[in-house]
Amino acid sequence: MAERRRIRGEHRVAGRFSVARRLFGRPVRNRLLILLAVIGPGIITSNVDNDPGGITTYSIAGSRFGYDLLWLLGPILVSLIVVQEMCVRMAVVTGKGLADLMRENFGIRATFYLLAALLVTNVFNTMSEFSGVAAGAELLGLPRYLVLPLAALAVGVLILRGSYRFVERVFLVASAFYVAYIVSAVLAHPEWHEVAKAAVVPHFETSPTFLILVIGLVGTTIAPWMQFYIQASTVEKRVKKEELTYARVDLTVGSFMAVAVAGFIIITCAATLNKAGIAVSSASQAAQALQPLAGLHAEQLFAFGLLAAGLFSGGILPLSTAYHVCEGMGWPAGVGNTYGEARQFYVLYALIVALGALPILIPDMPLLKIMYFSQVANGVLLPFVLLMMLRLAGNKDLMGEHVNGVVLNTIAYATVVILILATAASFVLPVLQGLRG
Repeated sequence: MAERRRIRGEHRVAGRFSVARRLFGRPVRNRLLILLAVIGPGIITSNVDNDPGGITTYSIAGSRFGYDLLWLLGPILVSLIVVQEMCVRMAVVTGKGLADLMRENFGIRATFYLLAALLVTNVFNTMSEFSGVAAGAELLGLPRYLVLPLAALAVGVLILRGSYRFVERVFLVASAFYVAYIVSAVLAHPEWHEVAKAAVVPHFETSPTFLILVIGLVGTTIAPWMQFYIQASTVEKRVKKEELTYARVDLTVGSFMAVAVAGFIIITCAATLNKAGIAVSSASQAAQALQPLAGLHAEQLFAFGLLAAGLFSGGILPLSTAYHVCEGMGWPAGVGNTYGEARQFYVLYALIVALGALPILIPDMPLLKIMYFSQVANGVLLPFVLLMMLRLAGNKDLMGEHVNGVVLNTIAYATVVILILATAASFVLPVLQGLRG
């Protein structure tokens, strides 16, 4: 009996040691190292999505409708995670970028038209990014004619001369700058019980302005270019099938960060501008209006966030565009390639940066219209990109056991349907109101 108790005691000690080793020993260290190796594409993609165009959209939403649009961020978060997970899964399973798969499965013609529309939209998106750099610089007392060329040169040199690992590390560090908007929201002293209520209680209006802002919020938070970038960067990072879980953690964390920042921008503008009856039409107007309402530091933080966001996204968005155009055309693409190996990729990247930055130096350039057009265009193009993605991720011959499930398909198709209906309504309602008038 004593011997039996001794053996049972040894087994209990061994079991506890095994649990402790699983929690604190080598397996945990290994998992952490794998996560650190895989992390990057999801966090970078989602945070770049809070670009100057997005900040403008969130600022307008908060100043005009207060907290009323906060509830929309919950469904957007779920859709963002689902959509990006599809791209990461396709990258890991096929080892190919999204444009590559589109060309192979839908033909050159359909892919060409979609990529041409995305190229035009992304050039305007890039102008939007650099206009954010210019606006943020001027709010901080810096001349745009000095800051803008330096910003374009900096992102150009970073991509053209840096390795993939170095570029990724720079962009991961840049993601931390978005904390400025969290601090701005705290300085705005919102009524948190109203924030909590608005975050869970849906509010809807049929006005064209409200519907266009809904499209803009979805279009800027789940933008078409994001899907091409996250899939291409996952392929270039060479994430393996057994590392898919860690890649999902990366994109989920990134999605939460992106939606949280969007929420804090809306809260900042709602607690100050909307409460004071001030409806702004740009992020720079929002930053200027914050000073008398929330203090100088809130304005400076908002302006700094705008500058950092423009610089960050001004490097990533042209990179995404170069990825999807080169993949669609069958040309070599990726920062891991040398200039000689991927000449078209690097030339296209430099060209998009130049087309995005140079027009912002022209006096009286309609920057607000450029920003607004780029975000609405994202919302209009997104359903077409998502439908192609759903066809690819639901193809058992292509994806095997990693094919889309019923829940994922339901959420993704619901996102497409809502976007199409909202887009149609935003065009139809003004016509009907005109006929009634």
